[in-house]
Amino acid sequence: MAEKLRSIRGIHDGLPQQVEIWRKIESAARRVFARYAVAEVRLPILEPTELFVRSIGEATDIVSKEMYSFVDQGDAHICLRPEGTAGAVRAYLQAGLTRAGTQRWYYCGPMFRRERPQKGRLRQFQQIGVEWFGAAGPVEDVEVLAMAHDFLVEIGLSELRLELNSLGCPACRPAYRDRLVDYLQQRADHLCATCHERMDKNPMRVLDCKEEQCQQQLQDAPEMVAHLCQGCAGHFAAVRCGLDALAIRYQVNPRIVRGLDYYNRTAFEIVTDQLGAQGTVLAGGRYDGLVQELGGPATPAIGFAAGLERLAMLLDAPSPTSPDIAVVALGDVVMDWSLQQAAALRSRGISVIHCGGGSAKRQFKIADRELVRYTLIIGEDEMAQGKVTLRNMSTGEQQLLSPDEIVLPA
Repeated sequence: MAEKLRSIRGIHDGLPQQVEIWRKIESAARRVFARYAVAEVRLPILEPTELFVRSIGEATDIVSKEMYSFVDQGDAHICLRPEGTAGAVRAYLQAGLTRAGTQRWYYCGPMFRRERPQKGRLRQFQQIGVEWFGAAGPVEDVEVLAMAHDFLVEIGLSELRLELNSLGCPACRPAYRDRLVDYLQQRADHLCATCHERMDKNPMRVLDCKEEQCQQQLQDAPEMVAHLCQGCAGHFAAVRCGLDALAIRYQVNPRIVRGLDYYNRTAFEIVTDQLGAQGTVLAGGRYDGLVQELGGPATPAIGFAAGLERLAMLLDAPSPTSPDIAVVALGDVVMDWSLQQAAALRSRGISVIHCGGGSAKRQFKIADRELVRYTLIIGEDEMAQGKVTLRNMSTGEQQLLSPDEIVLPA
């Protein structure tokens, strides 16, 4: 007997009830983003592997351990996109938009990382992201944070916490990095193997370690927010002032470091305590150097991303959707006419299934199983009169109507 085929580990099917929640989230995103003049882009799932090596950083876990990369039949090094920002920058440059003024984009689609599957963390996951190119100062940071806040409010989430940090810039980060490395080296014997690896390649990532033993050693670690240059300190103060003006509550979390090399200055996460260890539902930050790193001119930019699966875990499951009407055709003679009536109702925006003919008992069983609100019964007498019998399935009440007279209550 052939082995039963199953989806790949960590890659799940999006079945109707799950997709309905995703669509609710996507619709809310489109409404909110439109109010901020953000336009949709649709970017490729396949990208050159080099794009992420250059943007995310070869030393990051994503590139070194998690990326789905391969060599195609033409010997090109290709990967499934692990995140959206680098692809958006590539598209921005390829389209020659660096002199076209501010570009505000959002996208929605699957991303791929070969992580250890767990609740809220999959190997193929759906993500909504926003990228704002030409976002020069703290006002734009505040606008992006306000948009992220409005988006989560729009989908009905509460009990969320905005956490904010500054990662400094190339002017102030090197001195801080040296001080942090010195601190870590003094405690190296008490840090885990992952922290040792990060200490050499990206020491700020050590602050993000979740191991309890490491956290104990990091309690007094120097923090970037206390070592900002004058420009970064002023930028961070202006961002906080703008959030205060909009009455958006936040807290400074100096341990937010973000996992990707390209972030600078403002970094943020919106978190919940309802999902355990996987509590971040939206995250992002400023990446002023990435466009230049990928071959373009110096371009300030900021963005964020949110995973649909994780957001969906915070929302109530929707009630199953049911068709409005099931068409019951009594006899082959009326079949063509019944199909025409179903089509006419659908053209009016009414959800209709056709029960396929056959015995009345069988067709009514289908209508019951589909949980329809009404059945449209069509026999030879109805067709001869150009009318239909509309039955309310909850009350049993029936009306003989012209098809044009059918009006369903909301």
